[in-house]
Amino acid sequence: MSRFEVTRPVRLAPADLLGLGLVGLRTRKLRAALSALGISIGIATMIVVTGIPASSQASLMRELSALGANVLQAMPLPDQEPPALLPEESVAMVQRIGPVTVASAVANTHTVVRRSDRTDPNDGLGLTVLAARLDLPAAINARIRYGKWLSPVTGKFPTVVLGSVAAARLGFSGLPPGGPPPQVMIRDTWFTVVGILATTPLSPDIDRSVLVGWEAARGSLRFDGHPTVIYLQVEESQLEAVRAVLPATIFPERPGQVTVTRPSDALAAKRASENNFSSLLLALAAVALLVGGIGVANTMVISVLERRSEIGLRRALGANRGQIRGQFLTEAVALATLGGVAGTALGLLTTVGYATYHGWPIVVPLQAVLAGIGGAIVVGVVAGVYPSVRASRLTPTQALATV
Repeated sequence: MSRFEVTRPVRLAPADLLGLGLVGLRTRKLRAALSALGISIGIATMIVVTGIPASSQASLMRELSALGANVLQAMPLPDQEPPALLPEESVAMVQRIGPVTVASAVANTHTVVRRSDRTDPNDGLGLTVLAARLDLPAAINARIRYGKWLSPVTGKFPTVVLGSVAAARLGFSGLPPGGPPPQVMIRDTWFTVVGILATTPLSPDIDRSVLVGWEAARGSLRFDGHPTVIYLQVEESQLEAVRAVLPATIFPERPGQVTVTRPSDALAAKRASENNFSSLLLALAAVALLVGGIGVANTMVISVLERRSEIGLRRALGANRGQIRGQFLTEAVALATLGGVAGTALGLLTTVGYATYHGWPIVVPLQAVLAGIGGAIVVGVVAGVYPSVRASRLTPTQALATV
């Protein structure tokens, strides 16, 4: 056996390494807090930028679900010569599409509605008289504000239901309870007002319309039976597939003259603009993280310079370069993680407060929280590499020369 035994360097346990890494944070608390502040701001901004739009999107989707995000409208292309007429049986053909849950239609009767027979026969107040099928409210999620909707009986007689805007322009704020119902004149026939609709956000044309029963329009207004607009609701998962086959289903001879729209697209555009704005704020969050990382690196470089005597003493007592490197790298990661946790908490509180103030559902993506803390750790590792390597390269004589 050799006279000299080979000694192996003592391995530091993870707990010991963490304790050494936290020495600098405990002894220089103010500096550590200021260094972590930059990372905290970046992480908090990232949480807020992802959480607030997610909450807003959840609120928007809840609103769309209530209004009818799965509603489609099909109609002839405008400005055609001669204008295209949808087949009378087109609604029935649409109803046979499997994923379609309800389909209805309205048709322009090209007549004028008047408050009385003493007003100008050509002044229709900008309102449209539409023939309406009885299942229209179910197709557009319409609600009756006053009175009732057309029934199989009243739909055959001269009765009307007014849209919200039409009722206001005709001077009806409601229907008299128990008294004789009001009347309006269409063409030369008096029609009894049996109901007034609430506002329909996804179908503003209905708000400006006077709705007559399909059969009553045929008998009193010389309606030819060709629908103008078809409204349908679809299983949401099959919406795009149904949208693709609608023109050929509605008008097999001339599918190119049928256009299909989704009314909720206008509200969905709001979500897209919010996402674009969020991308800009995410870029700002990345800049804040970069600045925070530079601050951590700067703090660690200064810490190495101030603690050269400690490094020299530990090297003289047997600490190898890897242990010195691990100590300062651990300190940098701990500092960045502290900023990440504080930033995550601040971002969560801000998101919850903002969403609660606006009455939105509170939605914070889990991946954003994990990315925030993970991003802080990555920043700590990157920021701590150079200072830790620099500290490990100091020899005991170089480090103790400053004592």
